[in-house]
Amino acid sequence: MIELKHSSEGSILMSKDRRDGKYIKPEDSIHAIMPYLMPKRTEAEVYLQDSIDVTELKKFLDDKNKSINDYKITVFHAFVTAISKTIYNRPVLNRFIAGKRMYQRNDITISFVAKNKFADEAEERLLVLKVDEDMKLDKISSKIYNDVTKVRKEGGNSIDDTLKFVTKFPRWVVTLIMWVFRKLDYYDKVPKFISNGDPNYTTVLISNLGSIKSNPCYHHLNNYGTNSIIVTIGEIREQYITDSKGNLNKRDVLEVGITLDERIGDGFYFAKSFKLIKHIIENPTLLDEEVNRMVNYEKQNKK
Repeated sequence: MIELKHSSEGSILMSKDRRDGKYIKPEDSIHAIMPYLMPKRTEAEVYLQDSIDVTELKKFLDDKNKSINDYKITVFHAFVTAISKTIYNRPVLNRFIAGKRMYQRNDITISFVAKNKFADEAEERLLVLKVDEDMKLDKISSKIYNDVTKVRKEGGNSIDDTLKFVTKFPRWVVTLIMWVFRKLDYYDKVPKFISNGDPNYTTVLISNLGSIKSNPCYHHLNNYGTNSIIVTIGEIREQYITDSKGNLNKRDVLEVGITLDERIGDGFYFAKSFKLIKHIIENPTLLDEEVNRMVNYEKQNKK
């Protein structure tokens, strides 16, 4: 969205900011040309896959859950917190490409899908969590639990209702509607009541495939919206791992698959960011700190 602003000298400037992000001028020619070479987000997908030791995390959560009666803090809640903390530490992850321009997102938002029940015919509900900088694991876990409980009880939210309404029309009408919405998306004109509850406009979309006893996959990005990262989490499995002293230990491990839009950063930055997620999960006391607290993980890992 282009706005008129007045400079200190009184001249009129054209703002390239959007309501959900601030315009960023690319730091190098490679990232400047990328949106033109690869205008679609699905043309710029890169993938990361690794396993994370969650043995200490499970012990940590077991201790915390002893004092909670209403619900349980889960591994999924911990991952949402760890990913949020990583994004606060690594802000390039909160960038997106829209209208062939790069933006820094104003907020950190995490989206996920909740089924009404674990059955093939069960409907899926879309949920979006805004992560404030002072939130910790306990607050994030409570918010997720309450939001999931509410949407399952009420049977949906605004974006679910909008999708149901639109898809009732004939195919040619739906096609026309989506053409209009893609144009609105390009110029930052999508109505707030739609974009605010749409996972396509969030920082990260997380899919917990471990909840259905499945391995992670590489989920595609979408060419609509501003979402640049999708994370899938697999089932926890026992593995024998050799430690630094050569001893074989049985550990709880899960695999993670990540799909990213390479136009927002580079492979080196992405790889270091994933190492930070692992560091937080494998040192779970960090989850009890505010998500905006900086983690000097490189210095700690050198010790």
